[in-house]
Amino acid sequence: MNALELRIPPVGVVLVAAALMWLAAWAWPSLTWQLPGQRAIAIAALVAGVVVAMQGVMQFRRARTTVNPTTPSASSSLVVAGLYRWTRNPMYLGFLLALGGWAIFLANAVSALLLPLFVLYMNRFQIAPEERALAARFGQQFEDYRRSVRRWL
Repeated sequence: MNALELRIPPVGVVLVAAALMWLAAWAWPSLTWQLPGQRAIAIAALVAGVVVAMQGVMQFRRARTTVNPTTPSASSSLVVAGLYRWTRNPMYLGFLLALGGWAIFLANAVSALLLPLFVLYMNRFQIAPEERALAARFGQQFEDYRRSVRRWL
């Protein structure tokens, strides 16, 4: 199982999840729902997700540290400002919000059930290895940050 750690770039995981969500909606059309303002809510969630993720990227750029999620050990600084005061993973939170918007757009129960699987995958194969690398690189500074800021929200 460790072979999957840090192997698939998170954007790739998002694309696979989005495709699986679409396939689920196609395979189980009887499990759809209708929601007033569904498209507007979906678009709002998608836009919020993109904004949150991009803010995370911009904070990394300002800190002049790597944005490459497959090499967290190459980090040159620990980013704790901006959205990173409230979540340790705004980029991944943004991806989850965008996928939530896609789930609302698809309006399918099976598609929506794939969202927790995305979180589980990211926690196990992306975030946990990143946190181990950051702990090794930044020691007590990262441990203090980890204790004071939640992983997602």
